[in-house]
Amino acid sequence: MKKEEIKLTDIQRILFGETPAAFMLEVFIRTIIIYLALLLVLKLLGKRMTGQLTIAEMAVMITMGAIVAVPMQIPDRGIVQGIIILLLAVAFLRGLNYLSYKNHEAEDVIQGKVNLLVRDGIIDLPTLQKMNISRQQLFSKLRNQKIFNLGQVDRVYLEACGLFSVYQHQGKRAGLSLYPLNDLRLSDTQYNDGDYACCSCGKVSRTQQDPCANCGATEFIQAII
Repeated sequence: MKKEEIKLTDIQRILFGETPAAFMLEVFIRTIIIYLALLLVLKLLGKRMTGQLTIAEMAVMITMGAIVAVPMQIPDRGIVQGIIILLLAVAFLRGLNYLSYKNHEAEDVIQGKVNLLVRDGIIDLPTLQKMNISRQQLFSKLRNQKIFNLGQVDRVYLEACGLFSVYQHQGKRAGLSLYPLNDLRLSDTQYNDGDYACCSCGKVSRTQQDPCANCGATEFIQAII
């Protein structure tokens, strides 16, 4: 479009573009057909597509979004072409899933790996940094599970789909407090005398004079139980 053709008073062009207004009816019909085709494709992909997605599934979903936009809106593009590409996307994802089923190494590359974030009440800081997760993000997930002491945690896994799996410790164990520092409820918390938790990784020790044996940090607070 040339510069002189742009007019702010050209309401029809602004609302309907350069296509005739009657094309809106065709867009409506195209949208219904593509929508029904997309429902069929999602059914073929399986129930996993309506749950938490893996990396490969997310990539396919984004691709399908780009595919369906063209045949719905552009008048010189047919619907059949878009439907064929959708079916190819189904075949591609099913091929990836079959490859993942047959080869564990391929599964790790395609679907992603499970990462251990917390072991026996101690945060794995290198893994946390690698996964680009802050301690506060981790703590908020644990608080959502009604866990307010890192010692209550045996394992926290970051699943390949991005969900957190939390396994709690059976019994009482001193650990780093997960309460926000500005929470007045801390005054009612039961401290464990003689135990200090590293503010960085949560490892509990009997002294706060030496650096943390796990991560080397030097900041400690009294552990709670």
